Amino acid sequence: MGLISENFSLIITNSAQEDIDEYIDTIIFTCDAPMTAKKHYDDLYKVLQKIKECPTSNPIRHNPSLFQYGYNVRRANYKKMAIIYTMHNNVVYVHRIVAASMITDL
Repeated sequence: MGLISENFSLIITNSAQEDIDEYIDTIIFTCDAPMTAKKHYDDLYKVLQKIKECPTSNPIRHNPSLFQYGYNVRRANYKKMAIIYTMHNNVVYVHRIVAASMITDL
């Protein structure tokens, strides 16, 4: 018996893309570590790919600070960053990628 798999699309919102850009720019320019920035960028996109492949692997969160993204908001972690996303049908929307410390009520 084979596993049933769904095909999900991944949409990175403008806010999430800005978060990624700011994170990588900080590593490049503030830390003066362009090679480290490339590794973080590649690793972050590997985590996003895993979310795309199995978005339900992270539980729905009930934190009031996350409700602005919807009732079915989920959170994945990358290093000390929180990847905030929701699912609608077969589409995964990545809303934000922020320092986990910025999320209250954890």
